[in-house]
Amino acid sequence: MGQKKDLTGSEKSKIVRYLAEGCSSLKIAKLLKRDHRTIKRFIQNSQQGRKKRVEKPRCKITAHELRKVKRAAAKMPLATSLAIFQSCNITGVPKSTRCAILRDMAKVRKAERRPPLNKTHKLKRQDWAKKYLKTDFSKVLWTDEMRVSLDGPDGWARGWISKGQRAPVRLRLQQGGGGVLVWAGIIKDELVGPFRVEDGVKLNSQSYCQFLEDTFFKQWYRKKSASFKKNMIFMQDNAPSHASKYSTAWLARKGIKEEKLMTWPPCSPDLNPIENLWSIIKCEIYKEGKQYTSLNSVWEAVVAAARNVDGEQIKTLTESIDGRLLSVLAKKGGYIGR
Repeated sequence: MGQKKDLTGSEKSKIVRYLAEGCSSLKIAKLLKRDHRTIKRFIQNSQQGRKKRVEKPRCKITAHELRKVKRAAAKMPLATSLAIFQSCNITGVPKSTRCAILRDMAKVRKAERRPPLNKTHKLKRQDWAKKYLKTDFSKVLWTDEMRVSLDGPDGWARGWISKGQRAPVRLRLQQGGGGVLVWAGIIKDELVGPFRVEDGVKLNSQSYCQFLEDTFFKQWYRKKSASFKKNMIFMQDNAPSHASKYSTAWLARKGIKEEKLMTWPPCSPDLNPIENLWSIIKCEIYKEGKQYTSLNSVWEAVVAAARNVDGEQIKTLTESIDGRLLSVLAKKGGYIGR
């Protein structure tokens, strides 16, 4: 005798409806032309409900294995949980257990980005720190450029979403949708700029000097007193357009030469306080994963964010240089972070 078919979804729905109307299991069996025992079995199983899932105990590892995992995690930063456990010859541990064990001794972090420093770089950083150790940094103008795109950094487009709510759509633009190059400076508690580099202009020595002439010198430096100009020290990094013979000679004709033009060690963005200003501005313009649809709109956002940076914040940045110099010497020219 062949095996009878199971109840279909439609039949199950009808059984529930007939039960709600007060029909007996025998009557339902007659209406559906199914065996009475099949109907009774379905009703009994439905009333009992689903069996609760029995949680299996987590796979435990010994104290000796735990110490091996801890040593492996220290030796293998950024490795996956599987790679760490495999290096210890520990197998058969599910991913959830591996992650739970690692969370007690470590946490997931992104790798820090920093410029490479060789022995020569470290020696030059130490020499720079010793040279300017007694400098009055309230008279130093710290300058740099920053590029901002329409998209912003991809890693900042993450955040908490309520349950049941869909994540907002994020546009994907080719090459970040283009960007704006911004130049600015800070001295004591004052922000110089920001000034926008004309779209499409590539900063070489000639265009860089012309840019400084049209913005920094005409709009800010010219208004300062003779005593201020005499004492001010101009800082710029070693970008090719900054450190070229053409730019150096051009700045010298403007009176910025010798001790008034700060020498800068290679691969040292961590020593320039204006890098921290760029972080403040970017956090503001890209908060909550904000994107922009035009270069003018992102430039306006930069200007608005710069206006919100008060003098105390800038003063805190410029006054941090003494501590940075001491840290460089203590670390023998090593990277100090920002």
